[in-house]
Amino acid sequence: MATINLTRTGQVMQSIRDRIDRRVLTPGSRLPSVRAMAEAIGFSKSTVVEAYDRLAADGVIRSRPGAGFYVSAPLAPLSLDRIGAPAEREVDPLWMLRQSLMGPSEALKPGCGWLPDDWLAGGPIRKALRAVARSDADGPLTQYASLLGSPPLRALLARRLDDQGVGAAPDQILLTESSTHALDLVSRFLLEPGDTVLVDDPCYFNFLALLRAHRANVVGIPMTPTGPDTTAFAAALAEHRPRFYLTNSASHNPTGATLSAATAHRLLKLAELHDLVIVEDDVFADFEDTPAPRLAAFDGLDRVIRIGSFSKSVTAAIRCGHIAARPDWIEALADLRIATSMSGNPLSAEVLHTVLTDGGYRRHIEGVRTRLARARARTIERLRKIGITPWIEPAAGLFIWARLPDGLDAAKLARAALADDIVLAPGNVFSTNGMWSDYLRFNVTMSDDDRVSAFLARACG
Repeated sequence: MATINLTRTGQVMQSIRDRIDRRVLTPGSRLPSVRAMAEAIGFSKSTVVEAYDRLAADGVIRSRPGAGFYVSAPLAPLSLDRIGAPAEREVDPLWMLRQSLMGPSEALKPGCGWLPDDWLAGGPIRKALRAVARSDADGPLTQYASLLGSPPLRALLARRLDDQGVGAAPDQILLTESSTHALDLVSRFLLEPGDTVLVDDPCYFNFLALLRAHRANVVGIPMTPTGPDTTAFAAALAEHRPRFYLTNSASHNPTGATLSAATAHRLLKLAELHDLVIVEDDVFADFEDTPAPRLAAFDGLDRVIRIGSFSKSVTAAIRCGHIAARPDWIEALADLRIATSMSGNPLSAEVLHTVLTDGGYRRHIEGVRTRLARARARTIERLRKIGITPWIEPAAGLFIWARLPDGLDAAKLARAALADDIVLAPGNVFSTNGMWSDYLRFNVTMSDDDRVSAFLARACG
């Protein structure tokens, strides 16, 4: 590894790490003394001492009082991955997540699923952090959370759910680390390996990754602009006897569709007939101007479990989600939470509660909705000029689901885009059976960029 940009301390550390990687130094080998190393490389003894101390803190070496420093790190497995190009991963849900999370910082990410930093509530978050730090109550800074999580935040969530027509008492709400953690707990609660779960096709790609991790049999139901196809839904219930159905009801990911009241009524009738549980993910709720129909609202949390978080609307750095469900289910889910992660994060809950109860957040999210409406219109205009056709024009949310011209393969196009540091979201990763292969999901907050349009125009020309 090049050391030109490293400090002198960093150069000493890198030199030792390189010797370990090359097997010149093996576990148990004694390093040169501080004096000998300093003389050998021409740096001061204080520089070598600092380098050794940092390596010891990292667990790479260890100090034996009176005897010097010795290599403690286990050898990395020998690898030939530097000979030739690494094997390409399949373009699947985990490929999509890796590209979104691991791409270079300067990359354009019209395929990712969150707001850019400058769209998020940085001001209210910093204000909340200062307020929590000044608080006289030590609990959020030092203690485990209570069984269900912060009572003030659960009470606030209950009021917010009521605004959406979902009646839930605070003791029907369990705080989690995120909506993904909430779904993981629900899956542990409801599923045995081999059980069937219904999802929309297309659906959020991490639903597929997580359900497969639970070894579920995932069956897709074709999506329409007003919700899942109820005829196909009824047929799948009869054929597969699924354990639950997982969906976004509002601002559907990836299509931007909105569930209609008529479709919701039909789904709940079918769910009652077949004793089906429904899990409704509502992570994009704050981006709606007017709440769309919710299955949890029509059902009263009888057989619907509602999950959500604020990672998309407030910040992904505060890991705090929630589950709203029947009291007996919440009790069982709380036991699972204790068994798998002991307790929630009271500091995150306190900061989130402070942000949400500050008037600045309300004004901030109203501004975000206005910006989203403008970005949706601009993105749709750009796409249509290139010949990319939106499936629908969503009323709210981040996403445009759009078809490439001439049956172009979206996965191949997404691979090609990486060379231009552009991360796209190909349609097949959202599908249980690889359908929608000529579709892309566009995040409108990151798609109104001339570089994205130029790449797409070349690829589609």
